Amino acid sequence: GNISSLKFNFVPPRPPACGFLFQRIYYLSLEFYMGRTLQNTMINLGLQNACDEAIYQLGLDMEELEEIEEDAGLGNGGLGRLAACFLDSMATLGLAAYGYGIRYEYGIFNQKIRDGWQVEEADDWLRHGNPWEKARPEYMLPVHFYGRVEHAATGIKWIDTQVVLALPYDTPVPGYMNNTVNTMRLWSARAPNDFNLRDCNVPGQCDAVLPLLCSQFFEGKELRLKQEYFVVAATLQDIIRRFKASKFGSTESVRTVFDSFPDQVAIQLNDTHPAMAIPELMRIFVDIEKLPWNKAWDITKRTFAYTNHTVLPEALERWPVDLVEKLLPRHLQIIYEINQRHLDHIAFLFPNDVDRLRRMSLIEEGGTKRINMAHLCIVGSHAVNGVAKIHSEIVKTQVFEDFAALEPEKFQNKTNGITPRRWLLLCNPGLAELIAEKIGEDYVRDLSQLTKLHKFVDDDLFIREVAKVKQENKVKFAQYLEKEYKVKINPSSMFDVHVKRIHEYKRQLMNCLHIVTMYNRIRRDPAKLFVPRTVIIGGKAAPGYHMAKMIIKLINAVGHVVNNDPVVGSKLKVIFLENYRVSLAEKVIPATDLSEQISTAGTEASGTGNMKFMLNGALTIGTMDGANVEMAEEAGEENLFIFGMRVEDVTELDKEGYHAQEYYNRLPELKQAIDQIRSGFFSPKEPDLFKDVVNMLFHHDRFKVFADYEAYVKCQEKVSELYLNSKAWTKMVIRNIAAAGKFSSDRTIKEYARDIWHVEPSDLKIPPPNEPRDAGEDKTPNGTAA
Repeated sequence: GNISSLKFNFVPPRPPACGFLFQRIYYLSLEFYMGRTLQNTMINLGLQNACDEAIYQLGLDMEELEEIEEDAGLGNGGLGRLAACFLDSMATLGLAAYGYGIRYEYGIFNQKIRDGWQVEEADDWLRHGNPWEKARPEYMLPVHFYGRVEHAATGIKWIDTQVVLALPYDTPVPGYMNNTVNTMRLWSARAPNDFNLRDCNVPGQCDAVLPLLCSQFFEGKELRLKQEYFVVAATLQDIIRRFKASKFGSTESVRTVFDSFPDQVAIQLNDTHPAMAIPELMRIFVDIEKLPWNKAWDITKRTFAYTNHTVLPEALERWPVDLVEKLLPRHLQIIYEINQRHLDHIAFLFPNDVDRLRRMSLIEEGGTKRINMAHLCIVGSHAVNGVAKIHSEIVKTQVFEDFAALEPEKFQNKTNGITPRRWLLLCNPGLAELIAEKIGEDYVRDLSQLTKLHKFVDDDLFIREVAKVKQENKVKFAQYLEKEYKVKINPSSMFDVHVKRIHEYKRQLMNCLHIVTMYNRIRRDPAKLFVPRTVIIGGKAAPGYHMAKMIIKLINAVGHVVNNDPVVGSKLKVIFLENYRVSLAEKVIPATDLSEQISTAGTEASGTGNMKFMLNGALTIGTMDGANVEMAEEAGEENLFIFGMRVEDVTELDKEGYHAQEYYNRLPELKQAIDQIRSGFFSPKEPDLFKDVVNMLFHHDRFKVFADYEAYVKCQEKVSELYLNSKAWTKMVIRNIAAAGKFSSDRTIKEYARDIWHVEPSDLKIPPPNEPRDAGEDKTPNGTAA
């Protein structure tokens, strides 16, 4: 597992044009959901065929080898996977970019389903080591916690702290066929040399380091804040060392002036998790580098940009003031100062508007005083972006309306994307080759070229070939299910797939009600024509999220009844896909016919699973939410199965009042399904098992499942009808693939580069090292990431 041959190699951008300066991009994220690395690396280096052949000559099977690699599950879902796609695109576009995060010793838990319940098991992903990473002890840095603030003659000092050491591990991130390798640097916590485990008998002595050494997900609030500050403090020291250095890789400081800092450093905050970077950079500038406050603040604001990922109020971070005071006393003072100056400015612009001051403050009063981290990010950044048009609009007009009114130019949209290398070339080689035969191979670096497929929509041979690739993928996935889960499914049935985190807003419950409705229809009239379906639902529930865990249990309970009913036979099967993760997504997405994207309009910021399915030849049933809206824009609404309330309908319903009982009384099939769940039809041993779920649906369903149920079921009937006409279905698939070009993360990153970071991406295509170069071509400097 030696990575030394994969040189950490930065291709400096071309000489600055249009006023662009050489700049390094730093992408700060608490999550990087990388999945497996081997196959992706071979593809990006152009070595896959050579490696396959070499392994074959050794009498080994490359697929078996790939299956041995553990997923690097350093994330929960979309946010972490987006960060991973962005790293791939930044390297492919020749940007000098670093990903910075935490090297969690345990990834997101492994999910086991026992008796229909989710059980969490530790994901000890490092137990066999990780051949892709390299420890860099020469760049180890101290991180401070606790302590107190002292006002000395020489300035403010943060003293009597507990120290944890941050040890960086570097993982190479190769671009696609361009001889560029960037770095993902993840920090691991280490105890200082003078740390004595015997001192752990002394209360508080080892509190700072021990939990960080484990760095598991889903621990207490204090550990989470520690993790967030840990990554931020280590990263900023590293960035400043690199900025000050006399030459690349040096630890020797030469620069002492910070005027050019924002021209050479762009820091993107992936959600609010790294928000403490803002007061930390101010602390470094003001306390250590002795810059005047106003100058430090100007540099800080021009350095940071913030991406918002959610509009759900409970997902926006708000840290208790007393916790921050205990853990990071100096940072609390700095946040108070930032807030005071911010509110003075608001008061000057809007005299006597006390309510506005309260709404825009970084500190929320009332009950427990809390710091609103999203407000801190907005105030401390020069750019704020949402991740789909509809989401960015909601961010501007609802969630952060006051801030957008104050600085409208600060708010932007950057619709998310996915890397076509992993999400087409790697996971669906059959389709990738078929597309290349028709339009050439350049689409891999410029996905907008997929529009050329429009001219093959009526080509009978191409239609048959696309359908054949899909069928082969379905057979392969059916074989995988049989081998891994001992479940037999019919590969010619429609594969109806709903895979994502289990959450009320994603409405797996509505899907479940549709399954029960289909089941009841088959039972009512077994002789009636029914288009066979295999409904596949997968995803993890956060360990403390009771309702999400109940939803998993309900899906499994319904599946148990449906799958064992002889009247239903092979017409309908329900599979709960255990332990959904990146490597499983790579298997199920290419085999999918119907992609479920059914969140309540206005709740899903963007979604990226929807894009992966579209690119891999699935049709979408969905609401007008997140990126679905833009998918419908690109492909034409008639080429998606769009149903249900729009954002304005949801707002209207909120005003009028949502009364679930009315839908229940009016819709006999909904009533039947709910009565079965309530009466214990699916849980005969525990008739009351799902009373919490039913109670929630009637009395506090913020996501209005009943309101969209009827439209959803009717839309599903249209899906079944079209599925019977294989040719018409496949033509719609081709139109969707041809319209998927916008949703490449390359396009997204080009927009960040142009509008936020002010750097110019390079489309330079450099042959891999094993191919000869033209004699006159400029050589690219090799170096080790520092």
